Amino acid sequence: MSTSTASTASTTSTASTASTTVGIHDLSFATTEFVLPHTALAEYNGTEIGKYHVGIGQQSMSVPAADEDIVTLGAAAAAPIVARHGADGIRTLVFATESSIDQAKAAGVYVHSLLGLPSATRVVELKQACYGATAALQFAIGLIHRDPSQKVLVVASDVSKYELDSPGEATQGAAAVAMLVSADPALVRIEDPSGLFTADVMDFWRPNYRDAALVDGQESIGAYLQAVQGTWKDYSEQGGRPLEAFSAFCYHQPFTKMAYKAHRHLLNSAGHDTDETAVKQALGLTTAYNAVIGNSYTASVYLGLAALLDQAEDLTGQPVGFLSYGSGSVAEFFAGTVVPGYREHLRTAEHRTAIERRQAIGYDRYRALHERTLPTDGSDHATPAETTGPFRLAGISGHKRLYEKR
Repeated sequence: MSTSTASTASTTSTASTASTTVGIHDLSFATTEFVLPHTALAEYNGTEIGKYHVGIGQQSMSVPAADEDIVTLGAAAAAPIVARHGADGIRTLVFATESSIDQAKAAGVYVHSLLGLPSATRVVELKQACYGATAALQFAIGLIHRDPSQKVLVVASDVSKYELDSPGEATQGAAAVAMLVSADPALVRIEDPSGLFTADVMDFWRPNYRDAALVDGQESIGAYLQAVQGTWKDYSEQGGRPLEAFSAFCYHQPFTKMAYKAHRHLLNSAGHDTDETAVKQALGLTTAYNAVIGNSYTASVYLGLAALLDQAEDLTGQPVGFLSYGSGSVAEFFAGTVVPGYREHLRTAEHRTAIERRQAIGYDRYRALHERTLPTDGSDHATPAETTGPFRLAGISGHKRLYEKR
């Protein structure tokens, strides 16, 4: 190839990449079989219910059945996307979680098998606390800019678990969000630039030898707010939209009131008034699902997006701000614009069914599920058949997890 031909080809490729819009083409979520109302938790520990309903903004928390985990939740979230679009073009599955079930094998490989995806698929697991799904989304966008004919399936799945009777217990939850990322998306176009922030902070962590996370609550709130300010500073310096341009904001929600605290901090640090009516208008619709599901770690920001899209009257052409925070800490602020015709592609009824189908349980049943552990000796162990969802963890044999598709 001559130099001039190569130059022409390179210019054409660059122009094609620059003109490609990439974003979220489809979005689906799943949550657990059981739910613990916060009234039951308050009755057990003698807490005034207002501390939960008003203080942290939580109504209930999803509780996994004995045969549910991040794989079954992730597969349940992704299955409707594959059913609607098929597997053609999906050459990458990125699984984001901080509730990993294996130190080596990606949980996404199990999901790949349960969904029957082609063998010619790249599968990888990403981890950085609650930020992982945003890393997966940005990874997907880069792959599609390189080859716009491809689609990437991003799955964010987590079970939030703290020690019983600890301050974090009331913020627990579990859910998975699946997103199909593609060129010319039907829901949200993701924009450049991003604002980035990383700081080495011990606000929340879970060593390999522990099932439950360790949390320094006040340190975590401070680290989150520091990250909000840091990401916005970088986003502004990178030439991002002005704050007043956004019609809504989706924040990571370890508990829903944290989103409000974060947004007020952003407004203050950017020199804006914290008018409560405006704050509620910017965030109110985004907290509906998280308030009844609880903290879903990596899925949290995108549950906020699902709630916003499902409830807003019309967001066509409107920019939405995203603040993704993961303890430890890494954060990112970026923008997305809602695509015309997006409402035709929503799964509002299915999302509401996923929440409403959960069976309410009492505190004793919740505590038994919380304390339940899987054997570590490699022996055969069948799990009770509890979930009515499409996939279940059937048991363990020879240190191997066994999954079933119903």
